[in-house]
Amino acid sequence: MKFANLHERLFYEALRIRRAEERIIEIYPTDRIQSPVHLSIGQEAIAVGVCEPLRIEDPLFGSYRSHAFFLAKGGSMRDMFAELYGKATGGCGGKAGSMHLTAPEVGFMGSSAVVASTIPNAVGAALAAKRRGTGQVVVTVFGDGATEEGVYHESLNFASLHRLPVLFVCENNGLAVHSKLSDRQSYDLCQHAATYGLPTQRCREGWNFLLVRDEMARAAEEVRSGSGPRFLEYQTYRYQEHVGIGCDHDVGYRSRAALEEWQANDPLLHDSALVDAFDLAIREEIDDAVRFAEESPWPGPEHLLADVA
Repeated sequence: MKFANLHERLFYEALRIRRAEERIIEIYPTDRIQSPVHLSIGQEAIAVGVCEPLRIEDPLFGSYRSHAFFLAKGGSMRDMFAELYGKATGGCGGKAGSMHLTAPEVGFMGSSAVVASTIPNAVGAALAAKRRGTGQVVVTVFGDGATEEGVYHESLNFASLHRLPVLFVCENNGLAVHSKLSDRQSYDLCQHAATYGLPTQRCREGWNFLLVRDEMARAAEEVRSGSGPRFLEYQTYRYQEHVGIGCDHDVGYRSRAALEEWQANDPLLHDSALVDAFDLAIREEIDDAVRFAEESPWPGPEHLLADVA
């Protein structure tokens, strides 16, 4: 696929993620997907904008809402769908499912269902990178709810104290399951991170993948130069329910008006020319990945204890 500019390339990658998750929504009621799913529809711009400036050798650690970052970092569409199906050809042999995707060959080091648990992994990787002099930038991505966990605070302190090459990237969709940020936190995310000595940046336009990319590129270059860690907050909005494929704007904890406000700025909903230009190629790739997953073998008894420590 040829792109006229960076905007088109990021648009393509974001649309690719959305179409993949829309296919998951279609398939999920058949029970062929053997895993709970946390969808990133509405949040794709952050994944593509964050990953674009990174090198393949720069490790990225995700959260359980990981499809978008897995694909944006270069993970295989076939591997992802096979893993969701629980098949032996999945990236983790069918054992990991949606919440534990990994693709270390492209620097996607893993994700976890346990909130905030990959943040210290990223800090450890950054410590190793600094001591080995690899020049890598390590990225850890998490939601606003993860900032309430003790290990998050310990990680920011340790990274700042040792001036580690790590970027803390917060996808702030304002919710921890159904709990609003204003009901959970007495602190401002950026102001609080700054108390550990980290430079911080807040992007309120998390739908704007070019703006996300530009801020990430500047921060990554500063970290790579040896100036220590950074904290980036990207405000965003998830369209679907916390876990699952449904919409929940009639449940009462958030309004449909807020959804419509975000969608009014969503380029994937409004740039019909680019959607038309890219849709066929993307859908063909997804069709191929789903076919691969459905035709792949199940893990056998010999795989039961493989890779289990």
